[in-house]
Amino acid sequence: MSGSSKKVVLLFAMIALVAAGAVVYHRYHESAHAPTAVAASARPAAQMARTKAQAIDALMALPELKAWSAHIEKASGGTAHGAVLDDETAMKVIDGKNYWTLSFVENSKDAAHRWETFLVAATGDEILVDDMNDERQLTLAQWRAETRPMERIAKEAVPAPTEAGPAPVPAPPP
Repeated sequence: MSGSSKKVVLLFAMIALVAAGAVVYHRYHESAHAPTAVAASARPAAQMARTKAQAIDALMALPELKAWSAHIEKASGGTAHGAVLDDETAMKVIDGKNYWTLSFVENSKDAAHRWETFLVAATGDEILVDDMNDERQLTLAQWRAETRPMERIAKEAVPAPTEAGPAPVPAPPP
């Protein structure tokens, strides 16, 4: 065998050795990490931990809060805005489950007026409404049925009656 043919054979032998090593390495890591990857992918997305920022995003995605924010902006001529404020630094625990305590407020340069307080689950997709009058927590469905939150802005959009009373009705022609 000539010198150049020995180099070619040696080169192919090294390539085969590297390829075999890569296959062994890949199979080892695939088998060693497969249960972890499967367990993570089998875990439902609803059970993933939610950050405070994600909880605020989930809350602001509610149709009621979107409508309230638009109403506040329009009714104030842009001087006030709907916003979510964090009420507590520690999570609230209800039935062994952690919740972020967040309030939707009407935020102006002078003050922030609370409209509603919500409890957003740190895991899962649950959002509760904290009924401070009765010291109970309502599901979104209960809150919508019992308090009809969209009516709040419908009532505020209707102009208030004037002190003078209703306009006089013209008399029919003779």
